[in-house]
Amino acid sequence: MKAEIIAVGTELLLGDILNTNAQYLSRKLADLGFTVHFQSVVGDNPQRLQQLAQQAKHRSDIVIYSGGLGPTADDLTKETVAAAYGDPMQFDAAQFEKIEQYFKACNKPMSENNRKQAMVPANGKTLENRNGTAPGALFEQDGKIAILLPGPPKELVPMFEQEVQPILQQMQNSVLVSRVLRVYGIGESVLEGMVSHLLERENPTAALYAKTSEVVIRITAKAENKQRADQMCDETAQEFYQILGSSVYAEGEQPMEQTVVNLLAEQGKTVATAESCTGGLLSQRITSVAGSSKVFECGVCSYANRIKQSILGVPEDVLNLYGAVSSETAYYMAKGCQAISQADFAVGITGIAGPDGGSEEKPVGLVYVSVTDGTTVWIHRMVVAHRSREIVRFSATQKVLDMVRRLLLHLPLADCECRPIADE
Repeated sequence: MKAEIIAVGTELLLGDILNTNAQYLSRKLADLGFTVHFQSVVGDNPQRLQQLAQQAKHRSDIVIYSGGLGPTADDLTKETVAAAYGDPMQFDAAQFEKIEQYFKACNKPMSENNRKQAMVPANGKTLENRNGTAPGALFEQDGKIAILLPGPPKELVPMFEQEVQPILQQMQNSVLVSRVLRVYGIGESVLEGMVSHLLERENPTAALYAKTSEVVIRITAKAENKQRADQMCDETAQEFYQILGSSVYAEGEQPMEQTVVNLLAEQGKTVATAESCTGGLLSQRITSVAGSSKVFECGVCSYANRIKQSILGVPEDVLNLYGAVSSETAYYMAKGCQAISQADFAVGITGIAGPDGGSEEKPVGLVYVSVTDGTTVWIHRMVVAHRSREIVRFSATQKVLDMVRRLLLHLPLADCECRPIADE
């Protein structure tokens, strides 16, 4: 069945509010086996909303609206959609009493215009709102369905899961299941050439999505039940693993930092960081993961050369001869960080994040990242050319996290220089 999502609200068009509802609803509909063909955002304009409602009803089996159920004059979703589906509105005394009780519980006065929210479909269905004052609604005409949900996510999400999801489940004779593989170290175009035969299938389907410093593969299977769809995803995922191997670093929504923290915790290992151009971003990513206190020893933000010298022990002659942005400095940053932290792994990052500060010899985007286990330092030179400061910094942290991951899994670091730590 074809589904459509319409978000109502001028504030969405102006960019004042991020439309997270559309993302949530798209995922939930996909899980239930519905194909979303259209997404729209329309302002609080009755003529444009009326036009879109008629168009959506004509082209989609199910249309889910979010927003525009409030008490003010510009909240027109319910009235407009009711007219499109030929369902008159009527006052519901029981709903009005619930609204009154809600305001009493919050110890707030209720305005007269809240009475508007107690208007419900005469022939359709009222959807209970246990987290706000605006009930939802379901309209149906000629086999076409419109579902109206409130705009605030704290109201929309529970209403969908408690009221709408059971209705949609009864309408479907198939389910969609998705599996996400996260790939690092292979660009989208190269990756596409490696797995093109897997991307051409109709069921399960597979698609690539390029993100900052990684590519996501989404596998989607349609089957008569979840067990069979899961099996189809598993079988296709194994084919990707056979081709990509350790380049697949995780599944689902698990980012690189969580993968590394999990591995460290499983092995009882610790990590410490010494950062220059990333300014603590790596430490922030690691400590954003719950449970990181068990594996993270310390982070040194050594922006100034004198800090690199006094805290990390980078020799002055190394800084003078090779500069702060060099493999030599990265070597000593990791080594010094490990010495002061006694962590199992220590990281060093130094580079030019831009937009200024580069030269022909050392361009903006040049970064040296290093990791040591206390006996050896692995150093990688990377150039993140023609990208923003934020992307340069994120890319550097992503690379060094992957280096730690590979060391934990005893995987080769083929693109890294390897230096034994000398006694000095």
